[in-house]
Amino acid sequence: MQLSRRQMIFGAGALACVIPRVSWAAGGADGLIAALSGDVSYVVADLASGKILGARNAEKAMPPASTVKAITSLYALETLGGGYRFATRLIATGPVSGGVLQGDLVLAGGGDPTLTTDDLGDMAAQLAASGLRGVSGRFLVWGGALPYAPEIAGDQPIHVGYNPAISGLILNFNRVHFEWRRAGKGWQVGMDARGERFQPKAFTAEVALANRKSPLFTYANSGGKEHWTVAASGLNKHGSRWLPVRNPDAYAGDVFQTLARAQGLALPAPRSLRDMPGGTVLVEHRSEPLGVILRGMMKYSTNVTAEAVGMTTSTARGAPAGRGQSGASMGQWLAARMGGSGARFADHSGLGAESRISAQEMVRALAQLGPGMGLRDLMKGFDLRDDAGRKMQNQTLQIEAKTGTLNFASSLAGYMTGRNGRQLVFAIMTADMNQRRRTAGQETPTGSREWIRRSKILQSRLLERWSAL
Repeated sequence: MQLSRRQMIFGAGALACVIPRVSWAAGGADGLIAALSGDVSYVVADLASGKILGARNAEKAMPPASTVKAITSLYALETLGGGYRFATRLIATGPVSGGVLQGDLVLAGGGDPTLTTDDLGDMAAQLAASGLRGVSGRFLVWGGALPYAPEIAGDQPIHVGYNPAISGLILNFNRVHFEWRRAGKGWQVGMDARGERFQPKAFTAEVALANRKSPLFTYANSGGKEHWTVAASGLNKHGSRWLPVRNPDAYAGDVFQTLARAQGLALPAPRSLRDMPGGTVLVEHRSEPLGVILRGMMKYSTNVTAEAVGMTTSTARGAPAGRGQSGASMGQWLAARMGGSGARFADHSGLGAESRISAQEMVRALAQLGPGMGLRDLMKGFDLRDDAGRKMQNQTLQIEAKTGTLNFASSLAGYMTGRNGRQLVFAIMTADMNQRRRTAGQETPTGSREWIRRSKILQSRLLERWSAL
């Protein structure tokens, strides 16, 4: 394959470079590209100089999938700083007298995407330890730190736990734990807000079994409760999975009420609050620093974390922060930082297939902004695959990257140390959008896993070749 020689500019005041002519032997990566349906785009560049060392369809706008989390990380780090911490507070609107709060108790979320049941359990224990034994007013829940959205992306199956609601209160990544067990001729089923040390029942969600083959799940939201049904024929003897929560404020309030009761503090039924009242902070839980949160997000690719971080960043910048709006705000930021960009983002996680960025623009962002913000240190090591798609043993190449996977879309972007010590930055994007559109709404459509396996093998073969540059 030969690459045409043409000028590529890395942005105003940045690096200018020329794509060289490169001839690769037939087979190998070339054969994988030919066998992979859809589009393949990539760029690899020298990190120090920005010189492009190889490219294919460099300017083609592609769905980045979860590699967009790298851009979200840069967006947040520049605005909030790596030491930023999210705060969840218990606020009293009146004085405490004789162990009784003369006013309302407010559970106020601060957009913390890592808040767990254990954290709420510890907050309840601290509140009880302060001597509080009753509340004369209401128990209120406020999630207005972030604009509410019932889901991240609209084209996902209803039951997948990685597509929950977004709110200023995010408990257990806005997921509820569903467990089932065969019991004689019937079933035992339950839903809880499982933590490592606390396991309260979830009263805002319920599940029932249905005698049907499909659909596997149905969902309804009514009467302040989330109602699930599941096809009994799709269950094995015992198992569990996390289901998405659509009423996050009610869920967090319900769980905290249960945890407080266990500490001897009976609270009224939680009520959602639109406007945050003033008052005195009785207990505050602070998250890990943003840098730690982003490292976990990169490792586990948690979508709701990316959305909460990105929306918090847009809010801090005074930019539109609603679902869809916040992704556009990030795109405008990137264009300003790069001296122009055609990238557009539907969200901060890459779960929405409408986002687009070219391999060239991804490499520009990683090369120009990443080093100064320590992005490489937040990425996890990438495991090369052999020709069968298995992880290679005794890998010698040092690669830190972010993967991205949707049905019939697979991307990889990051940094690599070549065999001669040369530092490289790269982006590889593959997608068959026709196949994706035809299988929209399916959790694992036929052919998608094999297509993604071939894409990941292609990524490995390209990285192996580039290691010698």
